[in-house]
Amino acid sequence: MNQYIVRRPSTWATTKEIEGGIAASARVANREMFGQVRWIRCYVVNEPDGRLGMFDVYEAHSPEMLREHARRVGLPSDIYPVETTFIVRADLDQLASAA
Repeated sequence: MNQYIVRRPSTWATTKEIEGGIAASARVANREMFGQVRWIRCYVVNEPDGRLGMFDVYEAHSPEMLREHARRVGLPSDIYPVETTFIVRADLDQLASAA
């Protein structure tokens, strides 16, 4: 599978709204598209318009699979293939789970 960043700009007004989107996205990725799409993590950001957006890290066989995932979930998706990754410092989450 290839790695992708999926941008969901200014999609939510509150974190409560995000929770519903996260549940639907996880359900589709884990049940309906298991083995085709793998959701790794997300970063919620404050957008300039005051709404909340998200940057998600996914693994998928193709951008088309991610578009299908977004269609099923009903979320916007700007998809960017990851060319390469440079790890400057390990995430604190990863350090804690390794201990």
